[in-house]
Amino acid sequence: MSIIINLILFVFILGIIVFVHEFGHFTWAKITGVYVYEFAIGMGPKVWSKKGKETEYSLRAIPIGGFCQLAGEDVGDDELKKIPKDKRLQNKSAFQRFLIMFFGAGNNFISAILILFFIALIWGGNTMNPIITSIEKGYPAEAAGLKANDKVLKINDHSISTSDDISLFLAVADPKKGSTFVIERNNEELTFKIKPKKVKEGDDTSYLYGIGMQQEKTKGFGGALVYTAKKTGSIFKQMGITVGYLITGGIKISQLSGPVGIYSIVGEQSKGGLANILYLIAFLSINVGFINLLPLPAFDGGHILFIIIEKIKGSPVDPELENKIHTIGLILLMLLMIIVTFNDILRLF
Repeated sequence: MSIIINLILFVFILGIIVFVHEFGHFTWAKITGVYVYEFAIGMGPKVWSKKGKETEYSLRAIPIGGFCQLAGEDVGDDELKKIPKDKRLQNKSAFQRFLIMFFGAGNNFISAILILFFIALIWGGNTMNPIITSIEKGYPAEAAGLKANDKVLKINDHSISTSDDISLFLAVADPKKGSTFVIERNNEELTFKIKPKKVKEGDDTSYLYGIGMQQEKTKGFGGALVYTAKKTGSIFKQMGITVGYLITGGIKISQLSGPVGIYSIVGEQSKGGLANILYLIAFLSINVGFINLLPLPAFDGGHILFIIIEKIKGSPVDPELENKIHTIGLILLMLLMIIVTFNDILRLF
């Protein structure tokens, strides 16, 4: 029964994130007068559809992804269906096209910020101060001399501003080399070199330093605003660092998670109640928005890159050429998703 509930929750969470994203594209397409062929949630064959005055609204069988099909993305189809040229995407101004492309991710960011604020207002937020609150006995942090109430200033030359930064930079550090902590204690800066302890539980291997960071709760409107700003910035920072490590090879593709990995996370988060589920939606929304703005073909950021190129060269990029590049990018993206999903399945067994 729990498998069915988790599956329903998984589909619901992804559905919300996809809907918010595609609705951003849809809204600004309508505002700027671009013809919208279809607004779809899910991929694959249609299970339900309804034709509006102009747009077809549909639900598709595979509950992953979605799309907002605009006139101008397939020149041949536009001609066949006799779509007026002033209602095609490529004939809108650069700024109008930017708004259409950006506000898929923009909607994800706005929704995430609102959810984080709601969580902090109802359940309280964390102070997120980078202060060690406890040291576990028998672990490397104790042996090195770290103490409770130490404020972490740097880890491996990375500046630390929140407790999330501590978790992030320890996660991406090479456990074999250990990590260098710069901490503040009694207005004095101290440096510690610590190598984590390797701990095996079944098939899982962890590298633990033995530090705890129990955060105080913030209450009220002001506290919610502060928490929302800190947490939003922290998630963006995490995404930026992760992408950077992917480019440099510090994080391997095999370590990424796709839909199957997200399903596993949904199961764990659901045990923590509504606040945890809402946080997961906010976290994934920022992730989806951030990834979509990367300047790569098939992503919204790729479309925005072509708009920038157009402004630099002073003339539009040939629409057919741009569409072919995005199609190739989409094929490569689907191959990446297959690889990531395969790795997710392997981790389950």
